[in-house]
Order: sequence, then C-alpha cells, then structure tokens
Amino acid sequence: MNHSLVARPPLLNLETVCVVAREGSFSAAAAVGNVTHGAISRRIQAVENWLGVPLFERHGRGVRLTPDGQRFVGRIDQAFNIIDEAAEQWHPNGNARLVKMSVLPSFAKLWLFERLAALEVGPPDSRIQLDIEHRNADVTGGDVDVAIRYGRGTWANVDCEVFLPEMLYPVASRNIADTVEGAGSNALLLHPLLHDSDLTGWRVWFEKSGITFKRRPQDRRFEDYDLVLAAAEAGLGIALARSPFADDWLKRSKLVRLSRLEVPSPLAFYFVTAKRERRPEILTLVRKMKAAAQSTFPGESTKQ
Repeated sequence: MNHSLVARPPLLNLETVCVVAREGSFSAAAAVGNVTHGAISRRIQAVENWLGVPLFERHGRGVRLTPDGQRFVGRIDQAFNIIDEAAEQWHPNGNARLVKMSVLPSFAKLWLFERLAALEVGPPDSRIQLDIEHRNADVTGGDVDVAIRYGRGTWANVDCEVFLPEMLYPVASRNIADTVEGAGSNALLLHPLLHDSDLTGWRVWFEKSGITFKRRPQDRRFEDYDLVLAAAEAGLGIALARSPFADDWLKRSKLVRLSRLEVPSPLAFYFVTAKRERRPEILTLVRKMKAAAQSTFPGESTKQ
C-alpha cells in the first residue's frame, strides 16, 4: 500500500493504540481516556484499516498485540519520543513545567517540605502541584503525574522505582530510655510500642532479635508516622526510627536511640508513574529527588 496517497490517521488514534497496548483491554483504555468502548474500537479499526494488518488479538477478557502490532507500537513509541524531545528543546526555559505529585501527609511533613523549593529551581525550572492525602492517587487515570507510595513496590499496572529504602531502630523519650538502658530487646516489650497502620517494621526488628512479635492491646496505633514520632517524644511509648526518612526530624527531637541493632525495612518509598511515562519534567523531578536523598542514604550493614 502506498501510504503517501492515503491520509495518515490522527495522532489521537495512534495514541489510542499505545494506550490499549499498555492497558491490555479496550475497556481499560476507555476508562483512561474517559471515552466509550466504541470510540476506542473505532480508533483502533481506523489504524488497522490504514495499515492493512490487525494490531490486536483477543485473549481472555483483554487483548494483546500481534507480532505486527508489537513492531508497530515500538516504532510509534519512538516517534512520540522524538516529538516530545523536539518540544522540550524548543520550550521556553522561563516557562516552568507543572508536575502533579501525590504524597502521604507524613512524607510531606518529614521529608518533602524542606526540600520543595530546591526541587522547583532549575535548570530546568518546574512547579510541583502537591496532592497530599492518604489514598493512592490514580496515576494511570491521570489524577497525578507521579506518586510517592510506601510499601513493597508490588502495585499492579504501574511502573515502580525504589526511591528511599529505610533502616529501622527503636527510639523513645529520655524517661523510657533510662528504664531499658543496658537491657535486651525483651525490655522494650515492657512499654507500649507505637506504630502506624502497618506493624511490619516492628515484626522484622524483633525477628532479628529472635522474638516473635504480635499485636498487643497496650500498643498504640496512629494514622500518620509523624504522629508516631510525636507520641514517642511525649513519652507515650517506643517508636521505630525510619532512617533516612525521619533523620531530619530526629535530629531536632529529644528522642533517644535505645539499641544499636538496626535492620533493613522490607518497605520503602517508591516513585510510581503510569506505564511508559517518559515526560522530561517527570524524569527531571525524579532525578532531583534522588539527588536530594543521596546525602542521607541508609547504610547496608546491620549493627549489633
């Protein structure tokens, strides 16, 4: 077929092909684009008619790319990257790019706010619009461009990149510290243990000491990790310090380290983006945040 004599399909149709390939179904692509299933189907059919080959084959409840489709989407992705790079080259430097980022309240208070101004200065300059709440914002649906999530990095249908691994050790007020000084890990269990919604940290720390830890009625749970630290400073119990995430706060606090034992946490902060998200301003923000974290990156060894 001589494509020079045939009108090219609209860019929107080509973008739709890439979205369907990424999402794995017409229905999911329709939800992402806030259009009907029929609209997605018509766009795909128009591109297939133009090419003269099928791009997708059905399987289960979704679709997957045919071999021709895989080669075509690969080339289209390359073409969109060229377009994006050209736009970035000619974009006026004085016009800061907006990046929408979702973070937990505790992450904003303990790590981000002190670094936010530095992250927004260039080159290239960018402006960060924060979405601060506990829910997982929908990066695939376009609610935000990037999310900082805390967990094991196993979220489905998104790209995850580890950002801030953590080391764990117990801290408490001076009054509590005086009662456990020189004692073993079992002595900590004489006091309420403070935690947020996840007990994973305490379980792995006690496991390293040969103790099986289970939830107890005297322990205190708080929604946000910054409240855990504040409660510990008020003498309400013992908290786990999460280094380097809480290092800045701990330096200003009166909390005392209770043990030389520190263990790597199975949980960490992750950068979460939609699959194949390559906008230059997002990559730049990720790079800047990594650089900001470098000076306080946790050690790899476990101290006894």
